[in-house]
Amino acid sequence: MTYGTARECGDAVGSGQEPGQEQSRTAARGRSVLISGASVAGPALAYWLGRYGFEVTVIEVAPALRRGGFAVDFRGAAQLTVLERMGVLDAIRQHSTGGGDPLTFIDAQGRPLAALPPEFTGGEVEILRSDLSRILYEHSLTPHAPGPAPGGPGAPEHLPGRLPEYLFGDSIASLAQTADGVQVTFERNAPRTFDLVIGADGLHSTVRRLAFGPERDFVRHLGYYVAAWDLPEDAGDLAARPVGYGEPGRLVTVGRTPRRAGEPGYGGEAFCVFASEEEFAHDRRDPRTRKRAIARAFDGAGWRTPELLATLGQAGELYFDSISRADVPRWSTGRIALLGDAAHGATVGGMGTGSAVIGAYVLAGELALAGDDHRTAFVRYEDRLRPYVTQCQEGGRGAGAFLAPATRDAMDARNAALNSPSAVAAMLQQGHDISAALALEDYPARSAAAVRARW
Repeated sequence: MTYGTARECGDAVGSGQEPGQEQSRTAARGRSVLISGASVAGPALAYWLGRYGFEVTVIEVAPALRRGGFAVDFRGAAQLTVLERMGVLDAIRQHSTGGGDPLTFIDAQGRPLAALPPEFTGGEVEILRSDLSRILYEHSLTPHAPGPAPGGPGAPEHLPGRLPEYLFGDSIASLAQTADGVQVTFERNAPRTFDLVIGADGLHSTVRRLAFGPERDFVRHLGYYVAAWDLPEDAGDLAARPVGYGEPGRLVTVGRTPRRAGEPGYGGEAFCVFASEEEFAHDRRDPRTRKRAIARAFDGAGWRTPELLATLGQAGELYFDSISRADVPRWSTGRIALLGDAAHGATVGGMGTGSAVIGAYVLAGELALAGDDHRTAFVRYEDRLRPYVTQCQEGGRGAGAFLAPATRDAMDARNAALNSPSAVAAMLQQGHDISAALALEDYPARSAAAVRARW
């Protein structure tokens, strides 16, 4: 594994200081923030904090932005509004998967049983996680143009935003809080001290483990596992149409994303769900143990499942994780806070991507308004967001049982519901109601007003 800054990863990155600018004019003292995680929540938070003048460093264990991964979606006015205020909604739409066709559940002979409408999984705009991560990362590194003078004649110019520093191929080794900051040691880089540390590093958060306690205290296994990988080009017609074949407690699906059709070696995607009360103690950086677990779970399955499993040997990027839920009683401790899945993750069906982007917007906004009072900011962030994300998490509670029901009777009931227009409409309305249950503050406008008031 290698490590380096964003510049070494192929993007033009600076310190956030334009030539000729004085450092003292680009950020207030005492506003340095370390963010752990550069997938979705981390770059989104880095963008907003940089816009508000914070000095941001993002640490990411992967040697570069992660590739692969399945599609994620955004839905509801709140999520789309945040993307629009960030200035990335158009780019996300340009890279949209298009939503695709309904996923047809089939029997062992390939005959259709029921269809999962694309609105269930595609939301209002759907994008590959890798494309989303790249868009947010690049946007966080785009210089912000200074705005007008905030206080009228005689006031100084609007302070320009700062660009974040990205450190890839490294991870946090220890955190020690003091009265003045957080002392951080890394696996590779030299120790540093930051005013604040934010864990945006997913369901299996390192920051949460170091600052809040072991994962078992906060993450609850919900009885299922999911896996996803790209099919090789020689997979033939295996993914010619989006279908899902299920047996009690297990499901395999295949399909193709049209916008990826031109990628060399691309033959589609596989997505699998299987029930298991056992929690696998596997090394998440070792794909061999994960592939063996998937093969065991689907041993003897019908349809073309053996053909699908044979492609595992050629899989490069493999996603494999439990369907779990993170419940953290309090999202902050002192100068350290959690964001996204680290605070309130739900592996599948919990609107986690949209919630993470909203959370980044709210957390950065509250920090900008609170000045040096991070404690107040953290409390307001949690108070505003927790009711919304708790509702979103409920969607993930039954995701495994919906996709891979435990019995034939439960599978038949699921299929009957999907074949009922009124039942489908009710399920879609429930998801819409949850996604709409948040009123957004206009943090950019409030922050600008606060600057004007200080002058």
